[in-house]
Amino acid sequence: MSFFALPSPRALRALLALAAALPAAAFAHTGVDGHTHLDFFSGFVHPLTGMDHLAAMVAVGLWSALAARRAGPELLWGPMGFAGMLLLGALLGLQGVQLPAVEPMIAASLLVTGLLVVARWHVAGIAAALIVGVFAVFHGLAHGYELAAAPSAWATLSGMLAATVLLHLAGLGAGWALRSANAWLPRAAGAVVAIFGVTLLARLA
Repeated sequence: MSFFALPSPRALRALLALAAALPAAAFAHTGVDGHTHLDFFSGFVHPLTGMDHLAAMVAVGLWSALAARRAGPELLWGPMGFAGMLLLGALLGLQGVQLPAVEPMIAASLLVTGLLVVARWHVAGIAAALIVGVFAVFHGLAHGYELAAAPSAWATLSGMLAATVLLHLAGLGAGWALRSANAWLPRAAGAVVAIFGVTLLARLA
């Protein structure tokens, strides 16, 4: 199959249906998914149940693997930038620092990371970290705001960061496995994430 091969019409319809269904599970940012006892475990589970966070984190890993020219430290710039700036955003949120357009920026992160996966755009070093890091700040802010009054904020945030790293690693592994197989599949996955972002942006408009 050539690099520009497209999925079948049936596969395209299934992907579009998936993208349309995803917004119902997005923006799960209140009350840390309803947990009354906040701890490492509840923080770990939270990014796995908010589809906006989950999709963005996996997409960052996918992009990093698909766009890399070789195995090595280059693979880690995107995930490290995202995780580090998410932590910074969470710390700002815990301190009550207010930034505008948090939810629109989270939605925009899905559009951008999805397009990065589709294009396999190679960006070297710290530039890759900065591209995704800008959006990660807003993901972190959303987490920080919801934890600002929690006595166990640090334990919960630690769980969130652990889940973030694992989601990045899952994306890296999937992206590396798909680098030379069924070229349309990672592109289709990126397109679903991008469409998800557009749908969320439209709902927020």
